[in-house]
Amino acid sequence: MKKLSLILSIILILFLFSFSAYSQDSSDPDSYGSSYVRGNAKVVDGDTIVIKNLRIRLFGIDAPEKNQICKISSKAYNCGHTSTEALKSLINGHRVLCQWKNLDVYGRPLAICRVPGRMEGSTIVLNAMMVITGNAVAYKKYSKKYLDSENSAKESKIGIWQGEFDMPWDWRRKN
Repeated sequence: MKKLSLILSIILILFLFSFSAYSQDSSDPDSYGSSYVRGNAKVVDGDTIVIKNLRIRLFGIDAPEKNQICKISSKAYNCGHTSTEALKSLINGHRVLCQWKNLDVYGRPLAICRVPGRMEGSTIVLNAMMVITGNAVAYKKYSKKYLDSENSAKESKIGIWQGEFDMPWDWRRKN
């Protein structure tokens, strides 16, 4: 019953926030930044992908690290792996469009990335969907763009918000 309730909550949240995560402007590469790349993506982790040998960091979000352990009801699970699989599932073999203005300290583009949505002409913003589904958090140090998405996931107790976890930046510092 608890799993059914969780699934229904996720479906409701995805429906309610579909308008914030969908955009009709995917055809204009200049709508966000001056640089863009489109192609098949290899998922590195919950906030990093590679397209055409270009390593791209999803702007404004931070996902649990690959080996990061979180807890739900005192049971440990690899939330980094869960986050990585969630991003793979969102991409689901679609070509990804990433647009950016800036690079991070490692020279990676900080991009907003999209895949085709279910409605004709729409797109799903991967950054927003990772936060809305509780598979990443808003990276408040660098942007407030996804705070509402994070608050919704937190209030609904989905993804990592179901239990206990270290913020990814705290986990990296400790480990």
